[in-house]
Amino acid sequence: MKYKVTLNGKTYEVEVEHGKAVLLDEYEALAPAPAAAAPTASPAAAAPAASPAPAAPVDLAAGETVVAPMPGNIIRVDVKQGDTVKSGQILVILEAMKMENEIVAPKDGTVAQVVTSKGSVVDTGAPLVVIA
Repeated sequence: MKYKVTLNGKTYEVEVEHGKAVLLDEYEALAPAPAAAAPTASPAAAAPAASPAPAAPVDLAAGETVVAPMPGNIIRVDVKQGDTVKSGQILVILEAMKMENEIVAPKDGTVAQVVTSKGSVVDTGAPLVVIA
């Protein structure tokens, strides 16, 4: 079977046969031409999309910050500011690699701040909830 693979701006034409790969050709990849703008675009359609609101600052003095153990998407937030939580109670559901991970309260307390929201994309170590 023959494949074309683009890697770091170079395209390689490779032939693979029963576990053995042979390089057939190597050449520079060309960037695709930009699409032409529609001639009758309305002013509303041409307006740039609003940028997302900046994340709320985390008040570290308010208590213990619960952070994301891995990068992923927040699919559910089960607490709100002022809620009383018990140790082990689910705070947030974080989807990573098609698996739902329960992020739980490390201690009993009151939710001082909810830093994340449903639909947010977070990195490892991103603050999710602050418990006082």
